[in-house]
Amino acid sequence: MNRFARRALHTSAIPNDLEAVTFRDRAGERPEAAGVSTASVDAIWRSAQGLYRTGTHPGMQLSVRHRGEQILHRAIGHASGNGPHDSADTPRVAMTTETPVCYFSASKAVTALLMHMLVEQGLISLMDPVAYYCPEFAQSGKRTINIHQILSHRGGIPAIPKGTPIDVLWDQDEIWRLLCEAEPVEVDGTKFAYHAITGGYVLQRVLEKVTGDTIEAFLDRHIRKPMGMRWFTYGISRDRVSDLATNYATGPTPRFPVSWVINRALGGDIHTVEQVINDPRFQEAVIPAGNLCGTAEEMGRFYQMMLNGGVWNGRRICEPLTVHRAIQQYGSLQIDRTLMIPMRFSAGLMLGGNPVGLWGQHSRYAFGHIGLINKLCWADAGRDISVSLLNTGLPIVGHHLPALAKFVYTVCREFPLIPESERPLATA
Repeated sequence: MNRFARRALHTSAIPNDLEAVTFRDRAGERPEAAGVSTASVDAIWRSAQGLYRTGTHPGMQLSVRHRGEQILHRAIGHASGNGPHDSADTPRVAMTTETPVCYFSASKAVTALLMHMLVEQGLISLMDPVAYYCPEFAQSGKRTINIHQILSHRGGIPAIPKGTPIDVLWDQDEIWRLLCEAEPVEVDGTKFAYHAITGGYVLQRVLEKVTGDTIEAFLDRHIRKPMGMRWFTYGISRDRVSDLATNYATGPTPRFPVSWVINRALGGDIHTVEQVINDPRFQEAVIPAGNLCGTAEEMGRFYQMMLNGGVWNGRRICEPLTVHRAIQQYGSLQIDRTLMIPMRFSAGLMLGGNPVGLWGQHSRYAFGHIGLINKLCWADAGRDISVSLLNTGLPIVGHHLPALAKFVYTVCREFPLIPESERPLATA
């Protein structure tokens, strides 16, 4: 891509020799143990390289597991220093498989499972009103809104009140006060509207009220430490912020009506979003719906645990019933009133579909979550795979979309549906 096109499309410089910017965890790839051919691994990696060649993602990580074995674990590009507007002398830091990346909204799947684990522990019922545990939430007519509605994006508070200063996002008490005072768009759960960031704060308050502990400590005790995660924390500690990958607004600048949808969902234009998510205050904060940080392998490990019915390396993280409740479809395919696209949700996760869905063709048994449109993290019980594709670009509608779709299609093609008797979860 020539320099003029790169400037017009806000893309990064991509070298002709991709091997020069590729990091491979060769010891962590065992396709032969899962009966996966080299041809299949190569096909998936070529599709990931195709996405990287669009220039919309300065850095990428990919982890793919099949039948419990990691068959692909690689990184390509840069964690920082090769953004569309970085100068030629900006220091470039290579992306590796150990570089922490913010998952953004893909964080919601993890926060949702924590809530389902509270049900398993007998501490909450998802059908209880939020106000049962946090009475102050009942203000402005929200007395009957329950936890399940919040998890399934039917809680009536899809956005932070207009005019709210950005720095409120990392002020726990102020954001809670605003959400308690906010008037809902509805309270009966009939309107499906994606809660980009608000729901996480509500779930956090409930969890901390019933456990008497912080959500960070609960995650640490029940998932992060038992599963041996290095990162996998809400935000990142101040002394490790410099390790976190930088995110860049890339691709064509969104225009109406896409720009309207972005403002509606995220509360600002894409360049404002870029500034906020690279702000150390955001990176160090606890934002349960939007700033869990970790690697592609760690998120893939999380989904593999769910495929295993709540078990990781012989250690039970949660009960099989908890996993099934977390991935059970709630409602039919509907147009999301925030994102303005058709979606299928469980109480916390985005679901696939037949003949085609978010997670590819014939993905009825797939569940996962996207992060800022481009980060794709999911599992498919029908194929016995867990996939985590992380990247550092924020393109919305642009020339990268065919390559992104091709990646999902290629993964599904290389892992056909397996017999029901061999699937890791009951999928009938």
